[in-house]
Amino acid sequence: MSRSHISSQIREIATRLGFDQVGFARAERMDPEAQRLEEWLNKGYHGKMSYMENHFDKRVDPTVLVPGAKSVISLVFNYFPEELQHDPEAPKIARYAYGEDYHKVLKDKLFTLLDEMRAKFGNIQGRCFVDSAPVLERDWAKRSGLGWVGRNTLLIHPKKGSYFFLTELITDIELEYDHPIKDYCGTCTKCVDACPTDALVGKGYLLDASKCISYLTIELKEAIPEEFSGKMENWSFGCDICQEVCPWNRFSTPHNEPAFTPAEPFLELSKEEWLEITEEVFNPLFKKSAVQRTGYEGLKRNLRFISDSQK
Repeated sequence: MSRSHISSQIREIATRLGFDQVGFARAERMDPEAQRLEEWLNKGYHGKMSYMENHFDKRVDPTVLVPGAKSVISLVFNYFPEELQHDPEAPKIARYAYGEDYHKVLKDKLFTLLDEMRAKFGNIQGRCFVDSAPVLERDWAKRSGLGWVGRNTLLIHPKKGSYFFLTELITDIELEYDHPIKDYCGTCTKCVDACPTDALVGKGYLLDASKCISYLTIELKEAIPEEFSGKMENWSFGCDICQEVCPWNRFSTPHNEPAFTPAEPFLELSKEEWLEITEEVFNPLFKKSAVQRTGYEGLKRNLRFISDSQK
């Protein structure tokens, strides 16, 4: 079978599994990206995420991470919800965490994709990644032509926006490779202007993660610094501000994945119910949710911080 035919077959399988886009790039060391990552780490923009310093060579070279790798298959999966939280004054949760934890849902789909590829193309080798290993997801998706990395440092597609998960399948088969697309941010700086903590450095394209609300409410395990009091904009887990203001997200459409459909009790929680949430309510409500990453105590810390900031 030709590379073109194999690539086409992979796209068909992935589309049937619910992935919105698929792109292919040659597995090779990413020298320009490696330099930018090193500079980013040296500036301390990763905050307390010390794991970002680990496995540098694996992070910038998929042939080190997966010996024998020839191709990186990048896939995107839409998570844009049809409904938002009902109470506009309720502490907010990032849209990606409305449903079940995407790590397991999408990893299962990738395993199915790999199994079907083996059934069609023989005993190929590959590894599946869903935000769970040292993989530069946005850079691979960019190389695969699935969008450009915008001023908000997120991958943006000109017809689909940015509300999607990124996943990768690194494999030992050669494919027909795609090419990067143009950056369409232009002179727009809405994301930079809207960020309440000034996490987007300069004119964007660079994130000081130590100031990002998503980092402060999820990755940071200690107390949130007082310098961010009054700047959290009611976000208690993650943040969507730089996506909400992005003009390209006018093209976002609701997803079709049942696992990402939020439970009605979650959407209906009022501000008062959020602030008074108990562990008995939290555990069943977020049993399968990415909110478990911060846990009950972490969420309560966030809720107390934003509540105290509003007094």
